[in-house]
Amino acid sequence: MIRTIFTSVICIFMFAATAQVVDPSKQAGSKIQPDNLYPRVKFETSMGDIVIELNRRKAPLTVNSFLDYVKRGEYDNTIFHRLIPDYIIQGGGYSPDFKEKETKDPILNESGNGLKNDWYSIAMARQNDPHSALRQFFFNLDDNDNLDPGRNWGYTVFGSAVSGTEVLDAMSKVETEYRPLIRFQDVPKEDIVLVKATILAEQ
Repeated sequence: MIRTIFTSVICIFMFAATAQVVDPSKQAGSKIQPDNLYPRVKFETSMGDIVIELNRRKAPLTVNSFLDYVKRGEYDNTIFHRLIPDYIIQGGGYSPDFKEKETKDPILNESGNGLKNDWYSIAMARQNDPHSALRQFFFNLDDNDNLDPGRNWGYTVFGSAVSGTEVLDAMSKVETEYRPLIRFQDVPKEDIVLVKATILAEQ
């Protein structure tokens, strides 16, 4: 059985008729280190620190949106709510009591940018609509080429972990369970919390 994020059917790999062209320079996040094509973000988690290098050159819309969420503290005190060992760990959308966080407008799918869903890369989660990514992201815990675009839309990779990969390895070993009250599968038994996300100074 092929596993996909949200177990959704991926739409045809072409821009949907309803998709709107967005100028990256008009996004709120475009003003954050505007001349830096590879900004870095530090995740302080309950299991250790991870540093992510983003790729604004290949995924400007996604990176700008992500940076805006980070700057506004929107990822602080959120949980990694979905873990499939040797596949993905997903977070960014819920508080520890599983209240859904507020979102901005959806992001146009940039999965055709040449970046792959390789081990330790970070990508955007979405639903059936290829342009439905909001704020949730996932780390790839393996080389997941089934999430890359081909004839169908893929999942937008916008960076990768450059340190703290051992933290991701440790996360992948946490036991999971089904939570019947919220009807969530693959939930870590012990909370994995993203305590704070910080944009690092330019190098």
